[in-house]
Amino acid sequence: MALPLMFAAASAHAETHPGQAALVREVARDTGKNPAALNKLLDSAKKQQSIIDAMNRPAEGKQWKDYRPIFLTEERIAAGAEFYRTHRQLLDAIGRKYGVPPEYIVAIVGVETFYGRNTGKYKVLDALTTLAFYYPKRAPFFRGELKTLLELPSNHLGGPLDTLTGSYAGAQGWGQFMPTSIREWGVDYDGDGRIDMKGSMGDIFASVANYFAQHGWETGGPVAARAQPDRRARAPEVPKNWKPVAPVESFVADGFAPVKHLDPGRDAQVLRLDGPSGDEYWFTFQNFYVITAYNRSPMYALAVDQLAQEIRARVKGPNAR
Repeated sequence: MALPLMFAAASAHAETHPGQAALVREVARDTGKNPAALNKLLDSAKKQQSIIDAMNRPAEGKQWKDYRPIFLTEERIAAGAEFYRTHRQLLDAIGRKYGVPPEYIVAIVGVETFYGRNTGKYKVLDALTTLAFYYPKRAPFFRGELKTLLELPSNHLGGPLDTLTGSYAGAQGWGQFMPTSIREWGVDYDGDGRIDMKGSMGDIFASVANYFAQHGWETGGPVAARAQPDRRARAPEVPKNWKPVAPVESFVADGFAPVKHLDPGRDAQVLRLDGPSGDEYWFTFQNFYVITAYNRSPMYALAVDQLAQEIRARVKGPNAR
C-alpha cells in the first residue's frame, strides 16, 4: 500500500537527528502539519552538550542544608513580597477562583524564575531536541514533550516556535511550564485568545493556580509541619511519591510527634531531610504532594512552602493564614 504523499516526503528526508523521521511522521499524522515545515524546524535545532551536562547536575542533587539557602534568601523573600503587592488585586482574584493561596503562586514564580528575571537562555527547540534524541536516560519523556511542542497551536506559545527560550529542560515562561503542561493546564485568563506564559500576568498566575487545582490542591489544607522523633522512631523510607498514606496519629504511634497541633486523622507522610543541624523530620500532606507534581523533589516542595509563608508574613502580617 502506497504511503500518502506527505508521509512519503517525511520518510525521504535525510535525518539531522536520530529518530527525527519517525517523530515527524507521527506529528504529521496526528495534526496534519506539513512534514517539510516540521523537518525544517528540527533541522534548525542544535544538539547542546551544555544541556546534557546541566541535566546531570540538577540542584535537587544537593542536600537540604545546601538547597534551602538557594531559595530562602532575603533578596528572594523581599522581592516576592514586593511582587505580590504589585500584582495583589490580580493574584487575589485568581487565588479565590482556583482556591490556591496567592503566596503559593508567587512562590512558584519566585523559585522557578525569580519573578520572571531568569526564564532561561536556551532555545526550547534545542533543549527538547537534545534531550529527546541524545539523552537516553530520559529520552521517552522528552520525546513526548518535543512532540507536544511541535503539535501545539501557535496561540499556545509566547511567539514563533523556533524563537522560544527557556530552561535547559525545555520549560518556558515565568512558571516554567513544559509543553504538555501548557496543553493540559495553561489558561487564557486575560481572554485575548492566547496562552502567553511570558507576557500575560493573568495567564501566568492562572496557569499555575489551575495546575495546582487540577492536581488536587486542598483549599485551606496544610502543606508541611515539623515532626519531632523520639527514641522509638525509625527513619522513614523514601516513598515512590509523596501522596499521603496514613493518618498523623499512626506516625505519632511510631514515635513522630507534631511540633504544633495537627488533626490526628489527617493523612500524611513523614519526610527526613539533612538539615544544617542534623536530621529534620516533616509531616507532609496533600498540598505538599500537589507541589511535587510540579517538581518531584520534596526539597523543592518544602522550599516553595517556606518561601510562600515568608512572603505571606511580609505582606499580610506574621499571624496571617
